[in-house]
Amino acid sequence: MNMQMITVKGALVFYAASTGLAFAYLFSKKEKWSYWMLRLLGAGLILHLASFGFRINAFWEIPENRYFLPINSFFGALSYLSMAVALVFFVIEREHRLGILGAFVLPWTVIGTGSAVIWADPAVAGLVPALQSYWINIHPMVLMTAYAAFGNAFGVGLALLIQEHQIKSRKPSELCYRLPSIEELDDLNYKIIVAAFPVLTIGIIMGGVWAYNAWGRFWGWDPKETWALITALIYAGYLHMRFVAGLRGRKAVYVSMAGFASVIFTFIGVNFLSELHGYLSADG
Repeated sequence: MNMQMITVKGALVFYAASTGLAFAYLFSKKEKWSYWMLRLLGAGLILHLASFGFRINAFWEIPENRYFLPINSFFGALSYLSMAVALVFFVIEREHRLGILGAFVLPWTVIGTGSAVIWADPAVAGLVPALQSYWINIHPMVLMTAYAAFGNAFGVGLALLIQEHQIKSRKPSELCYRLPSIEELDDLNYKIIVAAFPVLTIGIIMGGVWAYNAWGRFWGWDPKETWALITALIYAGYLHMRFVAGLRGRKAVYVSMAGFASVIFTFIGVNFLSELHGYLSADG
């Protein structure tokens, strides 16, 4: 087993342990679970970053790959996306100290990293000429960083829906008194999306510029391009309804969750349909 896989599997172990502690904290009042959740998550991030260092080293051993980053495969993309979810949550947790939200966000890190380890091929290969561009160092990672932020927003939205259900219940559980208020969760959900949306937009524009340089056209209505645009429009609709109509709470969360469903389909589903962007298609 090479060092790349040793470190990424080590990251998976720490992510799983951190997620377990997040659930322990969800159903208890012991602050030590939140304390160790964040520290184990940090250890997982360090190992995950190290795995990318080893992957880059192997990738650069192929002459035509020199100076490019190895995220042109499903393994590389899924591994980076999972790491980005963990990193965004780490930053949010350090800022807001809402350890109870770990149970709603960190499972994505386990699902993503575990899927990469179990199902995706970690092998590196030479880049085709169209991908030999500095845009491959920027465009995919910008988009996936936005996707990771939206994944965190989804977790916050889920917590909001649970909290609303608890408040309306005649017999709310202890969880109701431990989750942040609906207003706090709604505000955090909005802050994450308003920060991620410009990143998503920039990533889409970068893809258009890269497409123009590679194929002589800015937009080709490839399934990946189309669904990335649909995702952007859903989140733009969320922000519009928030600014103009003052939409908040459960209805706003439903719109943001629809956006995240589009994110998942954009990242995974259309890979079976897109020849240009299809990690999982026969020609991708």
